[in-house]
Amino acid sequence: MPYRRTEQVQARLDAQREALIAAAAALLAERGYADCSVAAVAARAGVSTGSVYRYFPAKADLIVEVFRGLVSREVDAVERAAAGPGDLIDRVVAIVETFANRALKSPRQAYALLAEPVDAPVEAERLEFRRVFQRAFAAHVTEAVKAGVLPPQDAQITAAALVGAVAEVLVGPLSAGVASADTVPNLVRFTLRALGADDAAHP
Repeated sequence: MPYRRTEQVQARLDAQREALIAAAAALLAERGYADCSVAAVAARAGVSTGSVYRYFPAKADLIVEVFRGLVSREVDAVERAAAGPGDLIDRVVAIVETFANRALKSPRQAYALLAEPVDAPVEAERLEFRRVFQRAFAAHVTEAVKAGVLPPQDAQITAAALVGAVAEVLVGPLSAGVASADTVPNLVRFTLRALGADDAAHP
């Protein structure tokens, strides 16, 4: 008969895998991608380096899992913000404000998510990260256009342009670890003007 893991053994393996992902996420937030080595992750998790390779063939495979968890949390955060009080335009603004403010609170992690040089599998996950946010923007822009509170526009192009602009504006402050107090308000004003909204009505 083929060997079958008991539920207890499987639970222990799953717990160790999650512990490695948590250790890698902590190191990514502290040091960035370049210094988040397999050896460092193993040391943080209190296991041997070989133990990491039992679960992840390479560092990039581990960081892909970290990215997926981080992206899920960021998307949940902006969607909660966009579901808050305010009109349809406020919902788009809430995505920008929430994403930017959260990024600036964890600059090393956000820089890794957005711009730090990474291996190809992680870069592919980064592109998916951007697509997820584009879809979130596009859905709210589409709704606002249908309601007549924004001028007609291609919501997909607007969303892609906004995601690119927000990322580009944040890269400098994130890499330096310092942002001006005007960074997020200026991003909001840019967003309103890019949408064709009346920024005086949405201070």
